[in-house]
Amino acid sequence: MTMSPTRLLLIEDEPSIAENVVFALTTAHFQPVWCATGAAGLEAMGTGGFGLVILDIGLPDMSGFDVCRTIRAASRVPIIFLSARDEELDRVLGLELGADDYVTKPFSPRELVARVRAILRRSESIPASPPASTTGTGIAPTSFPENPPVSSASTASTLPDSAASPLIRHDTARKRVHCSGQPLDLTRHEYHLLLALLAHPGRVFSRDQLMDLAWEDPAASSDRTVDAHIKSLRAKLRAAAPGSDPIETRRGLGYALREEAVS
Repeated sequence: MTMSPTRLLLIEDEPSIAENVVFALTTAHFQPVWCATGAAGLEAMGTGGFGLVILDIGLPDMSGFDVCRTIRAASRVPIIFLSARDEELDRVLGLELGADDYVTKPFSPRELVARVRAILRRSESIPASPPASTTGTGIAPTSFPENPPVSSASTASTLPDSAASPLIRHDTARKRVHCSGQPLDLTRHEYHLLLALLAHPGRVFSRDQLMDLAWEDPAASSDRTVDAHIKSLRAKLRAAAPGSDPIETRRGLGYALREEAVS
């Protein structure tokens, strides 16, 4: 049985860039759909069936960050940002919004295809999770079709509840994490970061070690990338269990899951 090519959504306003990307993706046996504006991209998202979104930040009608927020309100589809600016603030903001990668223009279409493949390989093992809240963003959530989660047997590992470390439950079959009974809406990198910390409570991991564990291409990330994801992960843990802070920062060394979480 021949499988249909994965549909990818490209939201890019520069025709020359879009044509090169579309050609590279098509040659790599993907099925790209190109939209030149944010509004057109969000409308296309409503049709569903996209395996990944490649999103330019500098769109003519709205910011790519706003497009990302709207998508993230209803979908966990992987997102790769494209940008003509290589400023650290933009990269960190994009990752904090839930993007899976950030590519700076000019870029090699072949490298972009390699990044797409790497993210899709990883996303196959992590089911979609409920969308994060967009309260206060001023952007109305849009409902995008998602594939239903696959039913499977559940095995779980738990950590005891405490003021600093709430009960954290990892469903290894479904690859989902719950905190104090609440499902965590984790990005791929947040998920792998948390698993690394859960596997060795009390152990201090340097940023380089965490990049090696959570990123398929650690060289493409930076220390600040890890910090941004840890910050986002902490916020989600605190939202699920107010007053908790299970992740400890060791200044100049790295991060650890507090040992009392397993005592």
